[in-house]
Amino acid sequence: MTEASGDTVARRTRGLDRAFEILEFLRVKRRPMRPNEIAAEIGAPRSSIYELVNLLLNHGMLDYQGGDGRVFLGRRLYFLGTAYAEQFDLMRECDRMLVHLAEETRETAQMCLLEGNKYTVAMMREGIRPFRISSNVGELVSIPWTASGRLLVSNLSDQEILGLIPPEDFVLPNGRRLEPADFIAQVRQAARDGYFTFNSEVENFTHCLAVPIYQADGACIATLCLVAPREDGLRNRAAYLDSLLNAAQEISEKLGFNSLSRRASTSRV
Repeated sequence: MTEASGDTVARRTRGLDRAFEILEFLRVKRRPMRPNEIAAEIGAPRSSIYELVNLLLNHGMLDYQGGDGRVFLGRRLYFLGTAYAEQFDLMRECDRMLVHLAEETRETAQMCLLEGNKYTVAMMREGIRPFRISSNVGELVSIPWTASGRLLVSNLSDQEILGLIPPEDFVLPNGRRLEPADFIAQVRQAARDGYFTFNSEVENFTHCLAVPIYQADGACIATLCLVAPREDGLRNRAAYLDSLLNAAQEISEKLGFNSLSRRASTSRV
Protein backbone atom coordinates (compact mmCIF):
# COMPACT_ATOMS: atom_id res chain seq x y z
CA MET A 1 0.00 0.00 0.00
CA THR A 2 1.35 3.40 -0.99
CA GLU A 3 1.63 6.29 1.43
CA ALA A 4 -1.13 8.19 -0.43
CA SER A 5 -3.57 5.29 -0.31
CA GLY A 6 -2.75 4.76 3.36
CA ASP A 7 -3.67 8.38 4.08
CA THR A 8 -6.95 7.92 2.21
CA VAL A 9 -7.87 4.89 4.32
CA ALA A 10 -6.98 6.77 7.51
CA ARG A 11 -9.18 9.73 6.52
CA ARG A 12 -12.08 7.44 5.69
CA THR A 13 -11.69 5.68 9.03
CA ARG A 14 -11.72 8.97 10.90
CA GLY A 15 -14.78 10.05 8.91
CA LEU A 16 -16.58 6.81 9.74
CA ASP A 17 -15.72 7.20 13.44
CA ARG A 18 -17.02 10.77 13.37
CA ALA A 19 -20.24 9.71 11.60
CA PHE A 20 -20.94 7.14 14.31
CA GLU A 21 -20.14 9.81 16.91
CA ILE A 22 -22.82 12.06 15.39
CA LEU A 23 -25.42 9.28 15.48
CA GLU A 24 -24.56 8.36 19.07
CA PHE A 25 -24.58 12.02 20.13
CA LEU A 26 -28.11 12.51 18.76
CA ARG A 27 -29.26 9.27 20.37
CA VAL A 28 -28.10 10.50 23.76
CA LYS A 29 -29.48 14.04 23.26
CA ARG A 30 -32.82 12.65 22.01
CA ARG A 31 -33.74 15.85 20.17
CA PRO A 32 -33.12 17.41 16.73
CA MET A 33 -30.11 19.73 16.50
CA ARG A 34 -28.43 21.91 13.89
CA PRO A 35 -25.07 20.73 12.49
CA ASN A 36 -23.22 23.73 13.97
CA GLU A 37 -24.62 22.83 17.43
CA ILE A 38 -23.45 19.25 17.01
CA ALA A 39 -19.99 20.42 15.97
CA ALA A 40 -19.70 22.73 18.98
CA GLU A 41 -20.77 20.08 21.49
CA ILE A 42 -18.58 17.26 20.22
CA GLY A 43 -15.63 19.55 19.51
CA ALA A 44 -15.36 18.87 15.79
CA PRO A 45 -14.73 21.19 12.80
CA ARG A 46 -18.01 22.55 11.45
CA SER A 47 -16.98 21.89 7.87
CA SER A 48 -16.49 18.15 8.44
CA ILE A 49 -19.72 17.88 10.46
CA TYR A 50 -21.73 19.58 7.70
CA GLU A 51 -20.18 17.22 5.15
CA LEU A 52 -20.94 14.11 7.22
CA VAL A 53 -24.46 15.28 8.09
CA ASN A 54 -25.22 15.70 4.37
CA LEU A 55 -23.84 12.23 3.69
CA LEU A 56 -25.96 10.71 6.47
CA LEU A 57 -29.02 12.58 5.18
CA ASN A 58 -28.47 11.20 1.68
CA HIS A 59 -28.34 7.65 3.08
CA GLY A 60 -31.42 8.07 5.28
CA MET A 61 -29.45 7.73 8.51
CA LEU A 62 -30.53 11.27 9.44
CA ASP A 63 -33.72 13.16 8.59
CA TYR A 64 -34.58 16.86 8.81
CA GLN A 65 -36.84 17.50 11.77
CA GLY A 66 -38.17 20.58 13.51
CA GLY A 67 -37.17 23.17 10.92
CA ASP A 68 -34.18 25.55 10.96
CA GLY A 69 -31.95 22.86 9.44
CA ARG A 70 -32.17 20.63 12.49
CA VAL A 71 -31.57 16.92 12.01
CA PHE A 72 -32.29 13.76 13.97
CA LEU A 73 -31.93 10.01 13.61
CA GLY A 74 -33.40 8.83 10.32
CA ARG A 75 -36.06 6.27 9.51
CA ARG A 76 -33.54 3.94 7.91
CA LEU A 77 -32.08 3.31 11.36
CA TYR A 78 -35.49 1.98 12.40
CA PHE A 79 -35.36 -0.68 9.68
CA LEU A 80 -31.80 -1.58 10.64
CA GLY A 81 -32.91 -1.91 14.26
CA THR A 82 -35.84 -4.09 13.23
CA ALA A 83 -33.56 -6.43 11.30
CA TYR A 84 -31.21 -6.58 14.30
CA ALA A 85 -34.07 -7.42 16.67
CA GLU A 86 -35.32 -10.20 14.38
CA GLN A 87 -31.96 -11.95 14.49
CA PHE A 88 -30.84 -11.27 18.06
CA ASP A 89 -32.47 -13.91 20.22
CA LEU A 90 -31.62 -12.15 23.47
CA MET A 91 -33.83 -9.18 22.63
CA ARG A 92 -36.70 -11.36 21.47
CA GLU A 93 -36.50 -13.64 24.50
CA CYS A 94 -36.29 -10.71 26.89
CA ASP A 95 -39.32 -9.05 25.34
CA ARG A 96 -41.31 -12.25 25.82
CA MET A 97 -40.17 -12.52 29.43
CA LEU A 98 -40.96 -8.87 30.18
CA VAL A 99 -44.52 -9.38 28.99
CA HIS A 100 -44.81 -12.45 31.22
CA LEU A 101 -43.29 -10.69 34.25
CA ALA A 102 -45.49 -7.61 33.90
CA GLU A 103 -48.61 -9.78 33.66
CA GLU A 104 -47.59 -12.10 36.50
CA THR A 105 -46.53 -9.42 39.00
CA ARG A 106 -48.51 -6.39 37.73
CA GLU A 107 -45.27 -4.42 38.16
CA THR A 108 -43.12 -2.60 35.57
CA ALA A 109 -40.59 -5.03 34.08
CA GLN A 110 -37.34 -3.94 32.41
CA MET A 111 -34.32 -5.35 30.61
CA CYS A 112 -31.20 -3.30 31.35
CA LEU A 113 -27.69 -3.09 29.87
CA LEU A 114 -24.43 -1.21 30.13
CA GLU A 115 -23.92 1.49 27.51
CA GLY A 116 -20.27 2.46 27.75
CA ASN A 117 -19.75 3.56 31.35
CA LYS A 118 -23.47 4.11 32.02
CA TYR A 119 -26.57 2.04 32.69
CA THR A 120 -29.62 2.12 30.44
CA VAL A 121 -33.06 0.55 30.22
CA ALA A 122 -33.10 -1.22 26.86
CA MET A 123 -36.65 -2.62 26.95
CA MET A 124 -39.66 -2.12 29.22
CA ARG A 125 -43.20 -3.36 29.82
CA GLU A 126 -45.33 -1.31 32.16
CA GLY A 127 -47.31 -2.98 34.93
CA ILE A 128 -51.07 -2.93 35.28
CA ARG A 129 -51.47 -0.26 37.93
CA PRO A 130 -53.64 2.86 38.30
CA PHE A 131 -50.47 4.98 38.31
CA ARG A 132 -47.46 4.78 36.03
CA ILE A 133 -43.97 3.64 37.04
CA SER A 134 -41.58 3.75 34.12
CA SER A 135 -38.19 4.93 32.89
CA ASN A 136 -37.08 6.48 29.63
CA VAL A 137 -35.79 3.67 27.44
CA GLY A 138 -32.27 4.51 26.28
CA GLU A 139 -31.62 7.21 28.90
CA LEU A 140 -28.10 6.98 30.32
CA VAL A 141 -27.85 6.76 34.12
CA SER A 142 -24.90 6.50 36.49
CA ILE A 143 -24.16 2.84 37.28
CA PRO A 144 -24.02 3.24 41.11
CA TRP A 145 -27.54 4.71 41.11
CA THR A 146 -29.09 1.42 39.99
CA ALA A 147 -29.73 -2.08 41.32
CA SER A 148 -28.72 -3.57 37.97
CA GLY A 149 -25.41 -1.73 38.04
CA ARG A 150 -24.13 -3.99 40.83
CA LEU A 151 -24.68 -7.03 38.63
CA LEU A 152 -23.63 -5.62 35.26
CA VAL A 153 -20.07 -4.90 36.47
CA SER A 154 -19.74 -8.05 38.56
CA ASN A 155 -17.40 -9.76 36.09
CA LEU A 156 -14.87 -6.88 36.34
CA SER A 157 -12.01 -6.62 38.80
CA ASP A 158 -12.04 -3.90 41.48
CA GLN A 159 -9.60 -1.79 39.46
CA GLU A 160 -11.59 -2.27 36.26
CA ILE A 161 -14.74 -1.10 38.05
CA LEU A 162 -12.98 2.02 39.34
CA GLY A 163 -11.55 2.67 35.88
CA LEU A 164 -14.97 2.31 34.25
CA ILE A 165 -17.13 4.47 36.52
CA PRO A 166 -16.38 8.22 36.58
CA PRO A 167 -15.69 9.46 40.14
CA GLU A 168 -18.58 11.93 39.98
CA ASP A 169 -21.04 9.08 39.31
CA PHE A 170 -20.62 7.90 42.90
CA VAL A 171 -22.52 11.04 44.01
CA LEU A 172 -26.13 9.87 44.36
CA PRO A 173 -29.20 11.93 43.33
CA ASN A 174 -29.72 13.05 46.95
CA GLY A 175 -26.19 14.47 47.06
CA ARG A 176 -24.77 11.73 49.26
CA ARG A 177 -21.50 10.17 48.08
CA LEU A 178 -21.39 6.39 47.91
CA GLU A 179 -17.89 5.25 48.79
CA PRO A 180 -16.40 3.21 45.90
CA ALA A 181 -15.26 0.54 48.36
CA ASP A 182 -18.85 0.16 49.61
CA PHE A 183 -20.14 -0.08 46.05
CA ILE A 184 -17.59 -2.78 45.20
CA ALA A 185 -18.58 -4.71 48.34
CA GLN A 186 -22.20 -4.57 47.16
CA VAL A 187 -21.12 -5.79 43.71
CA ARG A 188 -19.37 -8.81 45.20
CA GLN A 189 -22.31 -9.62 47.48
CA ALA A 190 -24.75 -9.31 44.56
CA ALA A 191 -22.62 -11.74 42.54
CA ARG A 192 -22.73 -14.26 45.39
CA ASP A 193 -26.48 -13.82 45.94
CA GLY A 194 -27.39 -13.81 42.26
CA TYR A 195 -29.59 -10.71 42.65
CA PHE A 196 -29.67 -7.19 44.08
CA THR A 197 -32.59 -5.23 45.52
CA PHE A 198 -32.83 -1.78 47.06
CA ASN A 199 -34.95 1.31 47.45
CA SER A 200 -34.33 3.27 44.27
CA GLU A 201 -31.79 6.09 44.33
CA VAL A 202 -33.55 7.68 41.33
CA GLU A 203 -37.24 7.38 42.27
CA ASN A 204 -37.62 7.75 46.02
CA PHE A 205 -40.96 5.91 46.23
CA THR A 206 -39.95 2.71 44.41
CA HIS A 207 -38.19 -0.54 45.22
CA CYS A 208 -36.03 -2.13 42.52
CA LEU A 209 -35.21 -5.82 42.10
CA ALA A 210 -32.62 -6.98 39.55
CA VAL A 211 -31.29 -10.39 38.52
CA PRO A 212 -28.53 -11.21 36.01
CA ILE A 213 -28.72 -12.77 32.57
CA TYR A 214 -25.51 -14.71 31.97
CA GLN A 215 -23.89 -15.61 28.68
CA ALA A 216 -22.06 -18.90 28.16
CA ASP A 217 -18.82 -17.76 29.82
CA GLY A 218 -20.66 -16.68 32.99
CA ALA A 219 -20.45 -12.90 32.44
CA CYS A 220 -23.57 -10.87 33.17
CA ILE A 221 -24.58 -9.26 29.88
CA ALA A 222 -27.98 -7.88 30.91
CA THR A 223 -30.45 -7.84 33.77
CA LEU A 224 -34.15 -8.39 34.24
CA CYS A 225 -35.71 -5.97 36.72
CA LEU A 226 -38.97 -5.18 38.46
CA VAL A 227 -39.75 -1.66 39.65
CA ALA A 228 -42.55 -1.56 42.21
CA PRO A 229 -44.02 0.89 44.72
CA ARG A 230 -41.76 0.66 47.75
CA GLU A 231 -44.21 -0.99 50.14
CA ASP A 232 -45.40 -3.52 47.57
CA GLY A 233 -41.85 -4.30 46.49
CA LEU A 234 -40.74 -5.01 50.04
CA ARG A 235 -43.86 -7.01 50.91
CA ASN A 236 -43.65 -9.18 47.77
CA ARG A 237 -39.86 -9.30 47.55
CA ALA A 238 -39.52 -13.10 47.76
CA ALA A 239 -42.23 -13.79 45.17
CA TYR A 240 -40.92 -11.12 42.78
CA LEU A 241 -37.37 -12.43 43.05
CA ASP A 242 -38.59 -15.96 42.35
CA SER A 243 -40.32 -14.79 39.17
CA LEU A 244 -37.27 -12.82 38.02
CA LEU A 245 -34.79 -15.61 38.76
CA ASN A 246 -36.84 -18.20 36.87
CA ALA A 247 -37.14 -15.91 33.85
CA ALA A 248 -33.44 -14.99 33.82
CA GLN A 249 -32.35 -18.59 34.25
CA GLU A 250 -34.41 -19.66 31.23
CA ILE A 251 -32.82 -16.99 29.03
CA SER A 252 -29.31 -17.67 30.37
CA GLU A 253 -29.59 -21.38 29.61
CA LYS A 254 -30.65 -20.59 26.04
CA LEU A 255 -27.46 -18.53 25.74
CA GLY A 256 -25.43 -21.59 26.76
CA PHE A 257 -24.93 -20.75 30.43
CA ASN A 258 -24.57 -23.67 32.84
CA SER A 259 -25.94 -22.62 36.23
CA LEU A 260 -24.53 -25.70 37.97
CA SER A 261 -21.00 -24.82 36.84
CA ARG A 262 -21.38 -21.26 38.15
CA ARG A 263 -22.62 -22.42 41.54
CA ALA A 264 -19.68 -24.78 41.81
CA SER A 265 -17.16 -22.09 40.87
CA THR A 266 -18.78 -19.53 43.19
CA SER A 267 -18.62 -21.91 46.12
CA ARG A 268 -14.84 -22.18 45.69
CA VAL A 269 -14.29 -18.38 45.92
